[in-house]
Amino acid sequence: MLKTNLEKLIKTSVVGEISSPTIRNVYTISATGKPQILPGVGGITYNLRVGDSALGWEADHVEPGVSVANKENDIRSGQAANTAFNVLSCVGNQAIVASGDAKGSSGIVTGKHGGIEHVLVDFSGEVLEKLLPGDKILVRAYGTGLKLQEYPDIKVFNIDPMLLKVWDPKPSGEKLLVPVTHLVPAAIMGSGLGANQVNSGDYDIQFFDGGVVEQYGLENLRLGDLVAIIDADHTFGRIYRRGAVSVGVVIHTNCVSAGHGPGVTTLMSSLDGRIMPQINQNANIASLLKLRADI
Repeated sequence: MLKTNLEKLIKTSVVGEISSPTIRNVYTISATGKPQILPGVGGITYNLRVGDSALGWEADHVEPGVSVANKENDIRSGQAANTAFNVLSCVGNQAIVASGDAKGSSGIVTGKHGGIEHVLVDFSGEVLEKLLPGDKILVRAYGTGLKLQEYPDIKVFNIDPMLLKVWDPKPSGEKLLVPVTHLVPAAIMGSGLGANQVNSGDYDIQFFDGGVVEQYGLENLRLGDLVAIIDADHTFGRIYRRGAVSVGVVIHTNCVSAGHGPGVTTLMSSLDGRIMPQINQNANIASLLKLRADI
């Protein structure tokens, strides 16, 4: 077991409601100049969950399972409640339906999507059928401030301690062996690069260079995969830095828009390369958290 500051972490409640799908512009213009009309963010996605492919769908930025946001707003706070909902929710946190026909049902937070500022939650197919946009979702937020006491140079973000436990990174001297499904070069990372914090949101793996996709075996990328981004430092934001390694979870589908692709929410980062990625095709949160019987 890695030594952490678990006993010092605060567990608190944050709440949102299931968002309706939104379309800002009817046509999405692809990176090759082709106008397309595609499903996008928001709502309840009945036939797409973590563990499914992140590629090949007639879709753009589709979020698996349930998309949730806090709509509370006033003159003084602005979007502060939704910012707290996004920042404090962690991947692996328990989410409980607090209203509607599925009240009392339990799910798991699977990621955070920037720009639209949604928290994504996985529920069983049976529960999805009972949900409606507007239903309240309570998240037992736990994990913000988590530290690896023996590896102070490795920063941890957005992860429930329970997920860290089943993920089970292994000490190896001054480095930490971290199971991932894929390596991703920082050169193909797009939207989200340059953000000044990684406690909310995501950034995107671009799939427009077929040679790089083939070289790194990204054709089988799945939602929920834990991936290592090489030469990416997320210690205080998202920057390119040779030798750095950052690890995150794939949270939404591929996109046709320039600069976009499957999104990654950051879970761990080392600016001096103390993270040593270890390829393991089972390093997917659907498998680690036993979210589906078929995976």
